[in-house]
Amino acid sequence: MRDDWILVRFGELTIKGRNRGRFEDLMVRQVKQALAAYPALAYRKTFGRLYVELNGEPYEEIAFRLKDVFGIASFSRVIRCGHELQEIRETALQAIRNMDPTPRTFKMTVRRAWKAYPHDSQEMNHLVGAHVLRNTPELKVDVHHPDVELKVEIQPEGTYVYASAEEGAGGFPLGMNGKAMLLLSGGIDSPVAGWMSMRKGLEIEAVHFHSYPFTSEQAKEKVVTLAQRLAYYGGTIRLHLVPFTELQTKLAQSGQEHLIITLMRRSMLRIAEKLAERRGALAIVTGDSLGQVASQTLGSMNVIGRTTDLPLLRPLVMMDKLEIIRIAERIGTYGTSILPYEDCCTLFVPKSPATNPNLRIIERVEAQFGQELDRLVEEAVQGTEMLTLTETSRSDAPAEKAKEDSWF
Repeated sequence: MRDDWILVRFGELTIKGRNRGRFEDLMVRQVKQALAAYPALAYRKTFGRLYVELNGEPYEEIAFRLKDVFGIASFSRVIRCGHELQEIRETALQAIRNMDPTPRTFKMTVRRAWKAYPHDSQEMNHLVGAHVLRNTPELKVDVHHPDVELKVEIQPEGTYVYASAEEGAGGFPLGMNGKAMLLLSGGIDSPVAGWMSMRKGLEIEAVHFHSYPFTSEQAKEKVVTLAQRLAYYGGTIRLHLVPFTELQTKLAQSGQEHLIITLMRRSMLRIAEKLAERRGALAIVTGDSLGQVASQTLGSMNVIGRTTDLPLLRPLVMMDKLEIIRIAERIGTYGTSILPYEDCCTLFVPKSPATNPNLRIIERVEAQFGQELDRLVEEAVQGTEMLTLTETSRSDAPAEKAKEDSWF
C-alpha cells in the first residue's frame, strides 16, 4: 500500500548540538500550528526531519503554508511504500513518471537509515536505479549535474521515495533566539525588518508612534494591517500604539528645526527601551538602511543609537531599496505599505535635516528640557495601548506607487 506524505527538512537549527532536541520539538510545534486547519494530518518526527501524512488533505494548500514556516530548509512530497525490493523499484519509477516535465537526466541516491535492511545503500542505488533506466529509455544518468535527484530513504516503519524538493523559508524557529521590539511605521522598510528578524528566530512585538489628531484613523488601521500580516508568520503579534503628539510637539518647539528628526528618533528609542523592559525584550529592531534618508547616515545612526543600552538591530542596513521592495512584495506587506496615509514621522519634517548631527549639541538641546522630557517619555509609555493581533491570509492589498519608509 502506498500513501502520500510530506518530508520536512529542518534548517539552521541542525547546528545546535546538545540543544538540538529542544529546537526540533519547537519546530514540530510550529509546523502543527501552521497546519492546524488540516485536522486529518498525522506527524512523525525523526532525527532532523518531520514526516507529515496527508490522509487526503490537499497537498498544494499545505505546501503553500509550509513555505512560510521559519526553520524549514526544504520539503518534498513523498510516497511511502513497504520494504520489499520490487515495491520500492515500482514506487521510484512512479515518482519519475509523475514529474512534469519529464527529466532527461537523473541521479539515484538511497539512504539506508534502517541498518537491518538486507541491502546497503550502494547496492540499492544500483538495484533501484537500473530498474528506472530499463523502464524509461529516454532517461540518462548524470551524477554531477542531474535534472533530478531521485531519493529513497529506508526507515524502520517504511520506505520513502521522492524526486523533487521545494525551498522553505529557512532560518530558525520563531522565538528560539529571544524577543525584540520592532519600530513599526507604515512604510515599506520596517515590516521587512520585522520579517527578517522573525526568520532569525526572534519573537517580535511591534511599537508604533501616532500623533492623533494630526494623524488619521486610516494611518492607524494601516499599521494594524501590517502587524497582522507579520502575525501570519508567527501566529500572533502584540502591537503597542504609543501616543506621541505631546512629546513631538514639545520637541518641535526647541528652535532646532534641523535637529528635530534626530531628537524625535532618540525619544522613540527611549520609549521603546522602556516598553522592552516591561515585555522582557532584549533588543530593538529598526528598518534603517544605510544612507537611505537623513537619519540613516552613519553619523545620524551613531548619535541616535547612543540613546539606548539595548542592542539596536538593523537587518536592512546594507540593502538597497529594490532589494527591500522585492522582499516586501514576497511577504505580502508592500501593497499596504504604499497606501497614502500619513504617520507621525511626516510631521514637522525640516527642509534641511541634519545628516551628521553632533552628539554634544543634541545632548545640550535635550538638557534644556530638563525633567520635562523624562516626564513626557514616561507619559507616552503609560498611555500606550497594546493590541494582540492574529494572523491573516496570504493576500496583498493593491499596489499603486512605492514610497520611502517613514522612519525618516
